[in-house]
Amino acid sequence: MDKLHLTHHISQQFNEELEDLRNRVLTMGGVVEHQIAEATRALVDANGRLGEEIARSDYRVNSMEVAIDEEATRILARRQPAASDLRLIISIIKTITDLERIGDEAEKIARLAAQLAEIDRPAQGYVELEHLAGTVRKMLHEALDAFARLDAEAALRVARTDNRVDHMYDSIARQSITFMMEDPRTIRRALDTMWCARALERIGDHASNICEYVIFLVGGKDVRHTTIEQMEEVVGAERAARGEAREESGEAE
Repeated sequence: MDKLHLTHHISQQFNEELEDLRNRVLTMGGVVEHQIAEATRALVDANGRLGEEIARSDYRVNSMEVAIDEEATRILARRQPAASDLRLIISIIKTITDLERIGDEAEKIARLAAQLAEIDRPAQGYVELEHLAGTVRKMLHEALDAFARLDAEAALRVARTDNRVDHMYDSIARQSITFMMEDPRTIRRALDTMWCARALERIGDHASNICEYVIFLVGGKDVRHTTIEQMEEVVGAERAARGEAREESGEAE
């Protein structure tokens, strides 16, 4: 794991506390990724037992959120961090909130998978949902990777993916409505499918939120509720600042 490239502190213990906090966030992210993968497998394989098992395991993510939040609050009180350190802790608190909500969405998918396992499957299975799930899982993984590497440009690339996720969700929703109109017997299945797709779309939104926190952490500007173009400006400014810093360092040598 790369070391956190923020302020170097006189207190080695403070450095270790920040690094440990960041690693715990990444561990929580790994648990959430696993939840999504297993909930999707339960859906695709019509494995109701697995769906119920994953739904019951959501308490793990909730416990991790509480523990990390308590540690972050303790560091804020004891260390009174400023500048980049303060941005890091704020970003961590916001990130774990989104991870917990992703866990909630994975729980929904798992419960719906258990319900869908009890009724007839469509002829083509749940190919579209599986594809959407793969896309949002990749988004989350890459968002967490950007957080681990403090890579604002990688975070921006992931954020751009969210529009594709929205289009995929719209396509599944339209298809489900068509099925219900053509055959009322498919209404229950189609509705559950739409709720699964909606949960996956929300996971994509939360992954995008994490990308925004990375850009805030690295660039120092809050990019929530802004356009992709505005996010690109912040990332571009940060890139230019890094280039100037390298030039000045070279001249000094």
